Amino acid sequence: MNEEELHTQFREAVEYVNSYTEPLPADLLLKLYAYYKIANKNYRHPGSKTPLINAFKANALIQAQNISAEEAMQSYIALVNSEIRN
Repeated sequence: MNEEELHTQFREAVEYVNSYTEPLPADLLLKLYAYYKIANKNYRHPGSKTPLINAFKANALIQAQNISAEEAMQSYIALVNSEIRN
């Protein structure tokens, strides 16, 4: 898959998740959050008003910190395809 295809598939996966209406498990949402942030090279701290949520988000980012933006996009797409679209 070339870079343009990767970006297109990533955008489509993000749009799919954003339009998904069923509740998703918290662990899945945290993985998607981390992959999304890394894929977009947004390394700012989580901005929730709830400290516990910030801690979970920060932990998810730490667990995924050693992957590239491209790997994060691929992981996001794979997770959406295997866990949500299945």
